[in-house]
Amino acid sequence: EVQVVESGGGSVQSGGSLRLSCTASGFTFDGVDKGWYRLTPDNQCDLVASIGTDSSIYVRKSDKGRFTASQDKNTIHLQMNSLKPEDTSVYYCAAAQILPLKARCWKKWDPFTYWGQGTQVNVSS
Repeated sequence: EVQVVESGGGSVQSGGSLRLSCTASGFTFDGVDKGWYRLTPDNQCDLVASIGTDSSIYVRKSDKGRFTASQDKNTIHLQMNSLKPEDTSVYYCAAAQILPLKARCWKKWDPFTYWGQGTQVNVSS
């Protein structure tokens, strides 16, 4: 089955760290953009970080300096440091030919769009 499978997430106190991982199954991350979205209060998805086909890394401006994205073969990671209560959300791994900055969660906009099942991140103050 072609899918992306997430791991990581959980609950931490403010200032703590978490690492999310996402592994492609049934396909490779080569040739597609891959990254992480977070669910917004209005049920849209905002792109938090991504890795392009040229290995370029995007991190949302508000998260720069705290979040980093990396890739190890067919797995990508989102390292989240200095977490704040407002980082609490569901985080989704996604892959597609292009990852827009904002998307309707779980929408497929090209034949290579895949979404993970989502992982909950809770940050307490």
